Amino acid sequence: MKMSKILILTVILSGLSSALYAQSTFQTGDIIFHISKSQQSLSIQKATHSPYSHMGMIVNKNNQTWVLEAIQPVQYTALNQWIARGENAHYVVKRLKQPLNVTQKTKLVQNAEKYLGKPYDIYFEWDDRAIYCSEIVWKAYQHALGIELSPLQQLKQFDLKQNEVQRLMRQRYGQKIPLDEQVIAPKAIYDSKLLKEIFRN
Repeated sequence: MKMSKILILTVILSGLSSALYAQSTFQTGDIIFHISKSQQSLSIQKATHSPYSHMGMIVNKNNQTWVLEAIQPVQYTALNQWIARGENAHYVVKRLKQPLNVTQKTKLVQNAEKYLGKPYDIYFEWDDRAIYCSEIVWKAYQHALGIELSPLQQLKQFDLKQNEVQRLMRQRYGQKIPLDEQVIAPKAIYDSKLLKEIFRN
């Protein structure tokens, strides 16, 4: 048991060290993914067939690296804190293949910051009353730069037969599941052909 705890701690510290090493190479607009330990994470993984269930956008400001993310509520989280929240402190960072200039990065951040303070959208709706993690990144790129990182999908296109997924949907929607709702999953952005991987620990 003690060895197991030591191993976990070693993995986490290793992840944080790699974060400090890589921090100087991350740019505003980079997109970061990890395996969330939230209650809904397993359902998202099962429905999308991807381990990555949470994501955010990296922003460099005030001489520090932050992750602008949609949690409860939408907020800035220090990079190291964000990494530590993920499973085994593992994370992946991707970047748009087309380089962004300073003006584009500024527009991207300004657009994403419009959602600061908004509640997390547990219903995954496409309006702006509340917002979820992949939605804020997709909308920031689309609204600020006209770039659609990946095609939108409908809820019915995911694997909804898994027990964990069925349970979550019953909790959220009851019997009225909005199968035609437009959604964007972390996996869709993770798989985007417009992005390249720049870091993985």
